[in-house]
Amino acid sequence: MSAQQTASRRPNRLRALCVLLVVAGVIVGANLLGEYLAVLLEVEVTPRNEYIVHRLVMISAAAYVVLIAIPFVPGVEIALSLMMVFGPKIVVLMYACTLFGLSLGFMVGRHIPVRILQKFLHDLGLRRAAAFLGEVDAMDEAHRLDLLVARAPGAWVPFLLRFRYLAVALALNIPGNSLIGGGGGIVFVAGVSRLFSPLYFVATLAIAISPVPLAVLIFGERFMPGIL
Repeated sequence: MSAQQTASRRPNRLRALCVLLVVAGVIVGANLLGEYLAVLLEVEVTPRNEYIVHRLVMISAAAYVVLIAIPFVPGVEIALSLMMVFGPKIVVLMYACTLFGLSLGFMVGRHIPVRILQKFLHDLGLRRAAAFLGEVDAMDEAHRLDLLVARAPGAWVPFLLRFRYLAVALALNIPGNSLIGGGGGIVFVAGVSRLFSPLYFVATLAIAISPVPLAVLIFGERFMPGIL
């Protein structure tokens, strides 16, 4: 083995640190953008500013789709701000944007090349984790699930793996899920795992995110104080 090949197999912690800093910068920037848009949306709609507000709503909705797909970014603040200003008539748009944004995060995780994740783990010095990721990726979904269940620690992890769609739906709705990455982090990890069918996963998302929009549509503005 040449010296160049040996060097290429050594962990590059400086590169891993740079990646972590870039990711942290994106998360911080996305959070600041979300807060800024939420403040901008606290406006009173009048005939004079209706066109400007409409443009702002469209821009905010597009930004919301991207922000909610990013791990550790509470983009839902934008949706709540829009519902606070426009009430139930904006709920369908926010529901569609939420579904599209979370589906986008899932598909990004599902299609990110495994070799990139392996290289990152290797640079962190997690060689066994990188090797295990490559081993798992080479399997089909059924064998991958069996291997993960067999190696999972404790009693709850195998249960959550077998009922993974239900686990994702519950995780998206538990208070404080921002500590585990928020909606964007949850769907990204689900995508990376390659344990979910895209069709079934999107259907799970559609059901999991529906309680609040349905409640707002049914009860109208009477329900708004309970979520704002």
